[in-house]
Amino acid sequence: MTSLGAAPLSSQIIHRAPKVLLHDHLDGGIRPETLLEIAAEVGYDALPASDAQALGAWFVEAASSGSLERYLETFAHTVALTQTASSLRRVARECAMDLAADGVVYAEVRFAPELHLTRGLTMREVIEAVLAGFAEGTAESSAAGHWIRIGTLLTAMRTSSNAREVAELVVEYRDRGVVGFDIAGAEAGYPPTRQLDAFHYLQRENSHFTIHAGEAFGLPSIWEAIQWCGADRLGHGVRIVDDIDVSADGTATLGRLAAYVRDRRIPLEMCPSSNVQTGAAPSIAEHPIGLLRRLGFRVTVNTDNRLMSGTSMTREFTLLSEAFGYSLDDMQWFTINAMKSSFLPFDERLEIINERIKPAYAALRAEVSG
Repeated sequence: MTSLGAAPLSSQIIHRAPKVLLHDHLDGGIRPETLLEIAAEVGYDALPASDAQALGAWFVEAASSGSLERYLETFAHTVALTQTASSLRRVARECAMDLAADGVVYAEVRFAPELHLTRGLTMREVIEAVLAGFAEGTAESSAAGHWIRIGTLLTAMRTSSNAREVAELVVEYRDRGVVGFDIAGAEAGYPPTRQLDAFHYLQRENSHFTIHAGEAFGLPSIWEAIQWCGADRLGHGVRIVDDIDVSADGTATLGRLAAYVRDRRIPLEMCPSSNVQTGAAPSIAEHPIGLLRRLGFRVTVNTDNRLMSGTSMTREFTLLSEAFGYSLDDMQWFTINAMKSSFLPFDERLEIINERIKPAYAALRAEVSG
């Protein structure tokens, strides 16, 4: 159970604990060194810094404006530098290795194939390059003693009109590493109901999907994502707290939508550092995740964009442990929530929980208590 006031977990213990990541963007987690090397190879001279440390700092600073729209502008560089099969394969391989080295045992990494077509690739070629990179990275990580499994989500942009085409690719590649669908991009003015054809197609095909909702826009976005579109999960979902009234004595009263989300166990893919950067939460200490965890919502912890937030799963859990006194029990609760909410088949989720997650947490608890 949460133990407010207790000493926070050390980052070393958190690093060693198995973690599950459901919300991570491929083009938001590229190594600064890799961006510089690809830029040199292709003659791209628009990067705002010429050394890795300064470049990484620029991304974090530029993404910390408090505006989702400004945050999204930082992707102009990472997208521009991932327009070839070799660059996509490389960043996918390195993504798998970086997550595995951080103790992530299962990750769902998303990307929008339509954003990588300016140098002649087709969407299928983009998908196949990324899947090949993930296969290489997971194999190399396993050989190095860091087991990881990665499922891929294909993202359609809210501002585009090809969501149905992307959804069809999800179904085409679902037995080859693609586990689900997502829509992303600016929420305001682009409700998820614009993509109803894609969502209804996926439902008919028994396919999974999540929707970015309740980050920059409020309860109407969440309501549409669930009740009109049928989302399995909510990307962020931070603004569900707008439907919760907390009295002076801490008693919480849930509105109809919040109660529905909790009762139906709809997973919330929360990304604390990113939510603070975009203004969806005032600070880590005031992040709604504390209240939602206390109330028993199906909350998960995620990175969103590791480059733009200068973060990792270890860092996210370290910040939460410092802010809320979270223990290994809390970490395991979040982690199992995420694994239960993944788009893998049930038996495969259960196997990872029982063979990878629970035994490792039991061993760490014994070590810490001993």
